[in-house]
Amino acid sequence: MTTGKTAVLRVAQMDQADRMTVAAGTPAIELMRNAGTAVAREAMQRWAMRPTAILCGPGNNGGDGFVVASALAAAGWPVRVSSFGPRERLPGEAQHHAARWSGGIEPLTPRALDGAELVVDALFGSGLSRRLGDDVVGLLAAAAQRRLPILAVDVPSGLMGDTGESLGAVRADCTVTFTRKKPAHLLLPGRELCGATVVADIGTPAGVLDRIAVDTWENDPVLWRAQLPQLNSSANKYTRGHALLCGGYPMTGAARMAARAAARAGAGLTTIAVPEAGLPVYATALTSIMVRPLAQPDDLSRLLADARFSALLIGPGAGVTETTRARALAMLASGRPVLLDADAISVFAERPRDLFAAIRTTCVLTPHEGEFARLFNASGDKLARARAAARLSGAVIVLKGADTVIAAPDGRAIVNSNAPPTLATAGSGDVLGGIILGLLAQGMDAFFAAAAAVWLHGAAAADFGPGLLAEDIADLLPGVLRRLGAEQPP
Repeated sequence: MTTGKTAVLRVAQMDQADRMTVAAGTPAIELMRNAGTAVAREAMQRWAMRPTAILCGPGNNGGDGFVVASALAAAGWPVRVSSFGPRERLPGEAQHHAARWSGGIEPLTPRALDGAELVVDALFGSGLSRRLGDDVVGLLAAAAQRRLPILAVDVPSGLMGDTGESLGAVRADCTVTFTRKKPAHLLLPGRELCGATVVADIGTPAGVLDRIAVDTWENDPVLWRAQLPQLNSSANKYTRGHALLCGGYPMTGAARMAARAAARAGAGLTTIAVPEAGLPVYATALTSIMVRPLAQPDDLSRLLADARFSALLIGPGAGVTETTRARALAMLASGRPVLLDADAISVFAERPRDLFAAIRTTCVLTPHEGEFARLFNASGDKLARARAAARLSGAVIVLKGADTVIAAPDGRAIVNSNAPPTLATAGSGDVLGGIILGLLAQGMDAFFAAAAAVWLHGAAAADFGPGLLAEDIADLLPGVLRRLGAEQPP
């Protein structure tokens, strides 16, 4: 994985890229000019000419704002600029560009918004680490109350670039950031506060970016499409992988949806092992999915002795019971890739180290926030918590939500951003687990299988639109996979 356009840079990494760009021969003044010009260009593309209030802060973000002001004024836009103080107090490059602004500069008060039909927020950038002052909060709140469209430079003021946490930010209609996205553009609430995020090229050389130690990416097929299992004419159902699930009873729907998703994701065979009492329910409801009863205590062990099973899943509808815990440990001891979801995560809440000690081979855990909190005592933002959990457990962590984070034990992480709100429906997480299982069964690397499944899950839901039920998702996968194949370069 490289520093391609899906790479996500922390604030310090972006600062490093800027310093390296300057060292390579591009003046910092030029970088700032490129940044402000990109913001002005976006304003002119997105809105018709209109009176614009540009709010400039005391640092480089404010310098960007002065460039925006000059560029819009040169295009004939009526522009008013407000600043924290005299332009002479601005640092370096920001002072240079402020000196080139030929118009007046007003104090930063709500009066600066009078008559405006667009606000450019160039107050504070992504490096902010303290709450906004009451004066700035009041000014931004006034813009929001007047329902003025806001165009933010880098991030909406008050948004922490590395975490997506708000320290008083108001929502922008559009945010223009530079070179690469930062975590705040993807993690909630940051992603929603940014509105539409546009990444502008300001002249950072590819060679500079290649020297940045990137460990975070935005989920996109470019990261894992080449690793998706491919069909070939010599394949048979066993070479395409055999997925094994432990289904629950009396809760049977979750496992049935997971099994169908595993099959739709490409597993050649899918088997559900179920309590004997639930056999009639499963057998009646499923056709291409095989059902095996667990009538005796050692029936699961006998199934696991069959080397043709290539990946395993337990959790959906399993119940938080000692039986679930024992079966999960047996699966982990089998040496095959294992996915633990739902009840198979919660069952270790009182003894998490028993689970971590049992993870010795490929394992994926797919908790939502509640299940995550039962198992891990991690703090910080979502990205940091997922990374810490992956490192502690030795498993790939899929911390689910509208901003799902996939984290590997070696520190790599992928943030997903394509999940539509319709996925907030019962059973959608079970389907996600099934997709991951199907990809694992075909031999796909666990980190990329998890990332691919999360993206496919979101794309399928987006295809369906309003009214989505969890059971709809699996049958939409073939269409998404077909598009991915058609989009592959020759």
